[in-house]
Amino acid sequence: MLNRIGIRDLVEFTLRSGDLNARLNSSNTARKGAQIHRKLQKSKYMHFESEYYLDTKLKINDIDFHIEGRADGVLIDGKDAEIIEIKTSDVEFKDLPESIMTLYWGQVKVYAHLLMQKFDELDEVKLTLTYVQTPDENITDNEITINRDEAKKFFDNLISEYEEWLKLRTDIIKERNKTANQMVFPFKEFRHGQRNFSAVVYKTIANHKHLFAQAPTGTGKTISTLFPAVKSMGQELANRIFYLTAKQSTRIVAKEAMDLMMNKGLKAKTITLTAKEKITFEAEKDLKPEDNPYMIGYYDRLKPAIKDVLEHVDQIDFDVIQQYAEQYKIDPFEFSLDLSQFCDVIICDYNYLFDPQVHLQRFFTVEDSDNIFLIDEAHNLVNRSRDMYSAAISNKVLPDLIKATKDQKDNERLHKALKSFRRSYTLNVKPLTESDEEYVHLDNPPSAFVKQLNKLCDVISDWLGKDEKDEELNDTIVDYYFTLLSFQRIAELYDDTFKTRMFYDRDQNVIIKLFCMDPSPFIGESLKLGGSAVLFSATLSPMDYYQRVLGDEEDSLVYEIDSPFNPNNQQVIITNYIQTTYAKRKSSIQPIVDTINAMISSKNGHYLIFLPSGKYLNDVVEAFEKENPTVDVLVQESEMSPEERQSFIDTFKRDDNDTLVGFALLGGIFCEGIDLKGSHLIGVGIVSVGLPGLNPENDLIKYFFDAENGHGFDFAYQLPGLNNVFQAAGRLIRTNQDVGNVVLMDQRFKQNRYQKLFPRNWHQGQLSTAFNINQTKQKLNHFWQQH
Repeated sequence: MLNRIGIRDLVEFTLRSGDLNARLNSSNTARKGAQIHRKLQKSKYMHFESEYYLDTKLKINDIDFHIEGRADGVLIDGKDAEIIEIKTSDVEFKDLPESIMTLYWGQVKVYAHLLMQKFDELDEVKLTLTYVQTPDENITDNEITINRDEAKKFFDNLISEYEEWLKLRTDIIKERNKTANQMVFPFKEFRHGQRNFSAVVYKTIANHKHLFAQAPTGTGKTISTLFPAVKSMGQELANRIFYLTAKQSTRIVAKEAMDLMMNKGLKAKTITLTAKEKITFEAEKDLKPEDNPYMIGYYDRLKPAIKDVLEHVDQIDFDVIQQYAEQYKIDPFEFSLDLSQFCDVIICDYNYLFDPQVHLQRFFTVEDSDNIFLIDEAHNLVNRSRDMYSAAISNKVLPDLIKATKDQKDNERLHKALKSFRRSYTLNVKPLTESDEEYVHLDNPPSAFVKQLNKLCDVISDWLGKDEKDEELNDTIVDYYFTLLSFQRIAELYDDTFKTRMFYDRDQNVIIKLFCMDPSPFIGESLKLGGSAVLFSATLSPMDYYQRVLGDEEDSLVYEIDSPFNPNNQQVIITNYIQTTYAKRKSSIQPIVDTINAMISSKNGHYLIFLPSGKYLNDVVEAFEKENPTVDVLVQESEMSPEERQSFIDTFKRDDNDTLVGFALLGGIFCEGIDLKGSHLIGVGIVSVGLPGLNPENDLIKYFFDAENGHGFDFAYQLPGLNNVFQAAGRLIRTNQDVGNVVLMDQRFKQNRYQKLFPRNWHQGQLSTAFNINQTKQKLNHFWQQH
């Protein structure tokens, strides 16, 4: 295991001081900055060697560290040498604070030391800092010369100051590795299949591979992946684990798994990252950075805060972060990100790795084979990643923004830019507005429109830098600016996996959307930022589908675990007499109600019924309540607060023999991530095969994969729908003691195209078909008589 330290990271952590100011965080995209770098390297600095690699090795606290980086340009001519460093930002050079200039010069001084260390004949080096202010690409050059002794002294002082932090980190690593090696599995024994699964995960990490694993409910997926990952760190096969999830509930489970191992002697630093909007203090939400006491002097108070946490806390969560952030008066969100650099296990949302707009630049700027990615509930990543790599913009607010900036001298440039952008918008959406269609799809990006959008972004960036602004207008402009930036960044990625969509919203505003049909290349690139990855879920079938849409890597591995539960404890009935296609929905309501009645008549208890749409759900609930006025009914509402969701779940957890019927959306918030054991849930009814609604975007996915492999309908509709079905059915059997039935209310489940994809334990257990309501009643009654 190689402990790498980037030169830029070394300099920034050691020398950074002053305020946390969003204004100094340029809106330039990484690609835009790289383009400017390449442009200068090929023109102004064409005689320099670009991306010149420099490194050195140090032993600190008996652990080897490799300090490395790439200078933008190096020119060596005998005993003369020059290093150039290019920096880009939309902030004017004269407005850069001294603290930022210290970082810029610090980085290039380290390069100078390493260059003179490499070449004995060099006694001094000329350093050129080239600052490019976008969008006009105004260039400012500054030059200094540094000799060998000055450069070495600067580097030694830097390392001396950083050494305290390296020692702190190496002490953590040593203790972690020692206790990880000594730690035993935190339970008395492995569950069925768990030992083999853990072994496969360990081998995946050791061989730097990507693994797709289906591990049904009850196999203990979280501990089965985290335990071998932690053990691999003990063997110096990896240095950091990222546990990536889609939901808060699974982040909690991961944190609890780390607690279990820590109770068995493991000493490791674990941090759970929380979204910015949730962890930011209320007191700072409406403040400008320059007025925010949690941002003013942030970097001056950061290091004592980090040290305090690391010396006293191992499991760093929301409460810990807020407690120390308040104590040291620093922004909790940025504090959590800075603190994460000293942690061994980082539990966070998918977007920190996969989303191109918010990923953790601290970790994911370059590939690092010492990173392990554990991706929980990986089936959720398919749609989430499409959202991450798509972007939409509306013309809705443009008239109001143009009106608000009119007749104000300070806003004149912004006003003109908004008007130009509206004209471009109107011109570019003519394929839609001059047709009778509800939507239009184009194969190419709207390049002319994007150029105009880039110009507007540049003008807004300048405008936001002004001191005197109308605050209400400022807030509206900022919101629209972020939408523009999102569109801009996705436009840079546009290729043949995208379509440009133009359509009307409910208010007849025109939307332009860059829609990513196949994000797998981007997922694949993200996964390469680590040495190994394990993508796992209770429902990851068929494997070849998920391998294709979640990275499309030729040599990825697959592994499937059988359910540890007795298959005879679960009855699965296909009702061949219910048709739920759209044309048949009205006539299906009574057979569905009759089937629910058969379920609750066979045994008193708690039942969950899943339906594919809100209207369908409400129609069935209305009919059911007419026939069962005394039965307790719970209904998922269209919008529910966290408290209302918890109340819905808690109602099922009451210990009684009364009948309770809950109605929820298939694929919705109660379809996965809830754990109802024993008598808390004894039956699940699933209405329809879960096909997503017919819509233009799903059709685009269908056409894309039809052209590639002829399985467009499967990829766009059938497989995502079946995943919802399997997730809903998975709410039922959670332990070895659980018993219950799943009733599939759609005759399409009888088709081979669906049955061949059923979980193995369904085929191994009591799977049967009922051809009428009487057969359903007989099968249900017989099952409960057996149990």
